[in-house]
Amino acid sequence: MALPVRSVISGSIFLGDCCHARLYSFAAPSVLYRRTQYKASTTKMASANAQGRPKTIDSHLHIWASPQEAADKYPYFPGQEPTLPGHLDFLLQCMEEASVEGALIVQPINHKFDHSLVTSVLKKHPTKFVGCCLANPAENGTGVKQLEDLILKDGYRAVRFNPYLWPSGQQMTNEVGKAMFSRAGELGVPVGFMCMKGLNLHISEITELCTEFPSTAVLLDHLAFCKPPLNDEEKLAFSELLKLSRFPQVYVKFSALFRVSRMSSPYLDLVPLLAEVVSNFGANRVMWGSDFPYVVPESGYKGAKEAACLIASQASLSSSEVEWIMGKTVMQLFQGQWLP
Repeated sequence: MALPVRSVISGSIFLGDCCHARLYSFAAPSVLYRRTQYKASTTKMASANAQGRPKTIDSHLHIWASPQEAADKYPYFPGQEPTLPGHLDFLLQCMEEASVEGALIVQPINHKFDHSLVTSVLKKHPTKFVGCCLANPAENGTGVKQLEDLILKDGYRAVRFNPYLWPSGQQMTNEVGKAMFSRAGELGVPVGFMCMKGLNLHISEITELCTEFPSTAVLLDHLAFCKPPLNDEEKLAFSELLKLSRFPQVYVKFSALFRVSRMSSPYLDLVPLLAEVVSNFGANRVMWGSDFPYVVPESGYKGAKEAACLIASQASLSSSEVEWIMGKTVMQLFQGQWLP
């Protein structure tokens, strides 16, 4: 159902939801989505917080070794040395400050196909973290066995397809790609797509894989890298994203907001995009993610969570919808991992 549109002026908003009650001042975009239920929704959420706040789960973040850890045990992949801290203790501190109870750790490019660091963290914190491994699309097909081992032996529950790791001239729909995508579905593991250079470049591959293998769940990282559209090409990309809602196995990560917004935090130009995505997919197929540690110098980790909640309130989502986006969707996808 289409949401009503109303022009608003700059001002302040009292936000009492998953981000805790707080007064925000902001310069509002000219068009924002509103519903008359807003006050009732935020009041209900504030009440829920007082009685026992619903869990907040981060659906997308990374960790990598500290320089000392890299020297001792977990070396960086050559040429992929990080430029900012992303070690476990720093993450745990940020999560505690932001009241985030769990997260999906996505294997970082800094360690490429060496999953030993993330595996060690999953074993150390089995009830806090879920692992998303990185698919190895080597032409010799060894990536299929690596994928099986990471899932069956090391307990990973998702896999990332980075199309830019495929051999030159190859697509994710090649023989190796289809073998990994199919096997992921057989093992009950969702596949995440990172379309950093634009959804339009990869929409045909994603559509083909979703059509051929409907039992494999799909995660679209970072709104499929769709920014608020300013031209026909960007409008087409966002339209293609919404069309993917026809596949019931497709989920959208409302993550790395700083990567897709054209504004600084709290990224209010994403309000209409979130409203459209929820309208098409439903809140139970949308999940918030921070993209730690890259988000830290942008808005701070806690600020990323607060921005998502503010955008949701301005999109006039109900308290229930916000709860799905901020935790329930990813909890449902990885059932048994985080108890409500």
